[in-house]
Amino acid sequence: MDRAPGRSVRCKLMLSYTGLVMLAGLLLVAVAWVFVLRWLPTKDPRLIKEAFPGPVIIGGLSRSDVMRGFAPAAAGALAFLLVLGLVGGWFLAGRMLAPLNRITDATRVAATGSLSHRIAMEGRSDEFRELADAFDGMLARLEAYVEGQQRFAADASHELRTPLAITQALLDAARSDPLRDGSELDERLRTVNARAIDLTEALLLLSRADQGSFPREPVDLSLLAEEATETLLPLAEKHGLAIETSGDVTPTIGSSSLLLQVVTNLVHNAIVHNLSEHGTVWVTTHADPDSVVLTVENTGEQLTPQLVATLAEPFRRGTGRVHSDHAGVGLGLAIVRGITRAHDGTLTLTSRAAGGLRVEVRLPLAPAAEVLATRP
Repeated sequence: MDRAPGRSVRCKLMLSYTGLVMLAGLLLVAVAWVFVLRWLPTKDPRLIKEAFPGPVIIGGLSRSDVMRGFAPAAAGALAFLLVLGLVGGWFLAGRMLAPLNRITDATRVAATGSLSHRIAMEGRSDEFRELADAFDGMLARLEAYVEGQQRFAADASHELRTPLAITQALLDAARSDPLRDGSELDERLRTVNARAIDLTEALLLLSRADQGSFPREPVDLSLLAEEATETLLPLAEKHGLAIETSGDVTPTIGSSSLLLQVVTNLVHNAIVHNLSEHGTVWVTTHADPDSVVLTVENTGEQLTPQLVATLAEPFRRGTGRVHSDHAGVGLGLAIVRGITRAHDGTLTLTSRAAGGLRVEVRLPLAPAAEVLATRP
């Protein structure tokens, strides 16, 4: 935005320092006048007689004599204070604003698109250094966000290209072979199209979670856990798995549909990425003094910490995930993380010593009365 030119902050501070110095000098002159000079006599005999009965000449000096000697000295002192205030104020203002100039330069560098620059201001903590540290932290978060968005866009383009390429290949094969069975082609096209639709819906859901554009209402996380496990129980039985649920009332504030998506994604992942038989999924909820916690654990293969650290990234899949009949689109945990962040929560993934994954979602605690009032 264009603005009219004005005085710099350094100039304003210099004038402020000078004004304070001059004010202090004038106050000293006023004090000298009020408490010293007014007790000296003048040359008017009548005034001397009225104010001071008896001898009034002190050391042969009168008030006018002192004023003639005091006024030039006071004027010289004030002039010196004026120069001192201007020069010293300019110097001090420059020293004080030097950190702000570094922050301004870093802002201009960041505005050009270079987010790797850091101020890294040295010295003890003060207001400017706190501002510089906060700015460095903001740049670090922006850099990570931009890199994540660029990587996400590249991965999304790759994932969307795959079903489109398969569709094109199937259509080309059908054109080159008119006698080919159309039912088989139709089934494969439907499968590929369904995957593309699932991927698009997952991308839209992830975008909605990242934007945080959703209504918030009291929600009991334990009820959502029960609903999700009941919905996915047939899938667990198909895989020969057992689901164990437990927990207390866990009130929080947020979107009921999005939080249900969180629980559903976690339980679904725990089912389809489990042991081939006799596996177990544990779903628990509990409330801490200031937060509510949803924990989903499952048996499964041993996972390395390096692999676990990447599972919540978009389109990152663990070993054997793509070959599952419910492989998904690679956005399940990424959606969980996005929704959790949008609800001011945290997502923690850890590998279990006995094999499998432990996922913990921690959200802010809401008063239980607000959630209980919404129960039927």
